Amino acid sequence: MTDNHNVDQTLAALGATTAEQVVSNFAQVRARFDAEAGANSSDVAQWNAFLVAWTGRKSGVLTKITDNWLKPATPELKRAVGQELNQLKAHIDGVVKEKQAAIEAAAEQAAAARDQIDLSLPGIEHTIGSRHLIRQTYDELLRIFGAIGFSVVEGPEIETPYYNFEALNIPEHHPARDNMDTFYIEGARNGDLLRTHTSPMQIRTMEKEKPPVRIVVPGKVYRRDNPDATHGYMFHQIEGLAVDTDITFCDFKGTVDYFARAFLGPKTKTRLRPSYFPFTEPSAEVDATCHVCGGSGCRVCKQTGWIELFGAGMVNPAVYGFVNYDPERLSGFAFGMGVDRLAMMKYGVTEVPLLFQNDVRFLRQF
Repeated sequence: MTDNHNVDQTLAALGATTAEQVVSNFAQVRARFDAEAGANSSDVAQWNAFLVAWTGRKSGVLTKITDNWLKPATPELKRAVGQELNQLKAHIDGVVKEKQAAIEAAAEQAAAARDQIDLSLPGIEHTIGSRHLIRQTYDELLRIFGAIGFSVVEGPEIETPYYNFEALNIPEHHPARDNMDTFYIEGARNGDLLRTHTSPMQIRTMEKEKPPVRIVVPGKVYRRDNPDATHGYMFHQIEGLAVDTDITFCDFKGTVDYFARAFLGPKTKTRLRPSYFPFTEPSAEVDATCHVCGGSGCRVCKQTGWIELFGAGMVNPAVYGFVNYDPERLSGFAFGMGVDRLAMMKYGVTEVPLLFQNDVRFLRQF
């Protein structure tokens, strides 16, 4: 803090009779101010007292210089004293502003430090999720068929009997239409039901589009199956349809071979077994060499070397009559795959319920 008594003595001792002495005296005062400013700037209270001692209107150093040096100065020295006093005031003002800014910044930092929330403790670690096994299988199937020109279409899960059965050449007396196999919606005006396959979108697409048609239809389907290790009343399916001029059974077989090798590995072989589906003729069950033993026989394939993949066949010409396609000019093939079953087969899952129990211990494996 500034000692006013010493300052008074200094000002009295620094008498000046020439302009050179005026400059020298003000230089000494400036040096003293700089020294005291540095010594008093660390504490706010000391700094405020220091400012009063130097800039106070009644007894500040600048006021005393005006009273003791400027006013009694001779006319020859008054100009020099006035100039030096103005320069000293400008110097003091600049130092005060700089020190004041530093003090305020330090105060803000201290306040921020007091208000800061301690985040040094370990937080809660959240596990990173991943796509479900069914979603991964869906994506892989769509990628495989998308690479050969099939586009993806989706449709409603609540269907009419016409699109779910009749337009697919499934007559009224067919067992699949019995309420022991199909979920019918109680009170529905048109006998609406939960679709039993995604094939209705094949009919809906052919009604809207002219050939060529190449689509795959992923989605959930529903059937009255008692849940067990290999069945569920809701499962996932992906249907495929290709219709154009001059599509042959060889095109169908080539597509089947391509899919099996892309999904199960390049060494996979396929075979077709005669079967029956109302909407395809001829129809076939598609088998592939066992992905576990490579066809040599094991527990998974029951020592046969083959595993059933899906049902497929050439589109029954009767179906074309429902969509106004010319069966004499057009031909095509269709297939339907159970996504859940393909996922279980590829990834070694033994029971269907594991796919839908949301047990993270199971899901983390994929």
